[in-house]
Amino acid sequence: MSNSEVHARRLKATPRGVGVMCDFYAVKAENATLWDHQGREYTDFSAGIAVLNTGHRHPKVIAAVKEQLDCFTHTAFQIVPYENYIKLAEQLNQRVPIAGPAKTTFFSTGAEAVENAVKIARAATGRPGIIAFTGAFHGRTYMTMSLTGKVTPYKTGFGPFAGSVFHARYPNALYDCSVEDALESLHAIFRCDISPQHVAAIIYEPIQGEGGFNVAPADFVTALRQLCDEYNILLIADEIQCGFARTGKLFASEYYPDVKPDLITMAKSLAGGMPLSAVSGRAEVMDAPSPGGLGGTYAGSPPAIAAALAVLDVIAEENLCERANQLGSELIETLHSAGCKALVEVRGRGSMIAAEFHNDNGKPCAETARAIQQQALSQGLLLLTCGVHGNVIRFLYPLTIPDTQFRAALTLLKNILHEY
Repeated sequence: MSNSEVHARRLKATPRGVGVMCDFYAVKAENATLWDHQGREYTDFSAGIAVLNTGHRHPKVIAAVKEQLDCFTHTAFQIVPYENYIKLAEQLNQRVPIAGPAKTTFFSTGAEAVENAVKIARAATGRPGIIAFTGAFHGRTYMTMSLTGKVTPYKTGFGPFAGSVFHARYPNALYDCSVEDALESLHAIFRCDISPQHVAAIIYEPIQGEGGFNVAPADFVTALRQLCDEYNILLIADEIQCGFARTGKLFASEYYPDVKPDLITMAKSLAGGMPLSAVSGRAEVMDAPSPGGLGGTYAGSPPAIAAALAVLDVIAEENLCERANQLGSELIETLHSAGCKALVEVRGRGSMIAAEFHNDNGKPCAETARAIQQQALSQGLLLLTCGVHGNVIRFLYPLTIPDTQFRAALTLLKNILHEY
């Protein structure tokens, strides 16, 4: 069946609210390569939106899932528990940059992880308020959509939103928002909207994902921790997109060794393509909800838990943190040497790298980012855009991509960028 035939079926069977980037349909994938119905190959620099740090169908992940399928597929952990859930929690508790003893619980999606982090924070503090940041993306459910700091397309037409949610400014030097400006916006919320004594948590991304791969300055993160300590507010680090070796460390929070979040949310590359998310946090905070307050029918699905245990092994055995830094350095060099006049900034950590584009008048230019994306797609390279203005291209290739394939993609990218 051709891509066009499947496309016609999609338009009839699925709603337009599910936006689709590609005009082809996958039939097979391996590591960093996808194949469509016509047998055409694509190099995947999107990784299912940062889900495949270990690549499509990593052999160790596939083997772990198959082994679990031979045992059982589902019991619901809160009905009949199983050891692998506990084993993965133990392994994450040892690895998360949390001060003191940690505990972990599992869910299915990133949005679920954020929702439950909010529940835990409110239960632990007895307070309602949650502060997020402009440019943030935390999910598409009502609470997480309310926390998200980008209107189009995520919030358009879906209001009213959850209450007791407030947005401060996220530092961004390119758009003249200094750390001092961002912190002043927090104090303005305390003066005008909600007292700090009624705020349960501040949630931030160490590197914003959908917001444009904006890296949190170290002094900003330090100030957040100090502010939270002053008012007994919990600090939540959303590591859903930046976790699991993407930034060159297992967690991006490790770049701020003197700052420990109280809660960390994770998902995406945690389970190598299987639906799994988690909340880890300080043990006494995690224990705040009463029994039955946390959970879900599919929360901590056995095949996904098995996949995640394999992912942690692959990250360690294949030195993917080190590889993220190596590949990211090559990408940055390519972007800087492309001679692209529209490229105004390259930023990120490890292999969580983004390129931002402006027009001749110095304004954000989504058209340029889309044109580069479409030209790359026509030549078999998948790229994603992001940013509040839609003018940023983000690079999320599997960290396991073969060197020859990676460098061929960089050559293609450089040639395209040179035209702009």
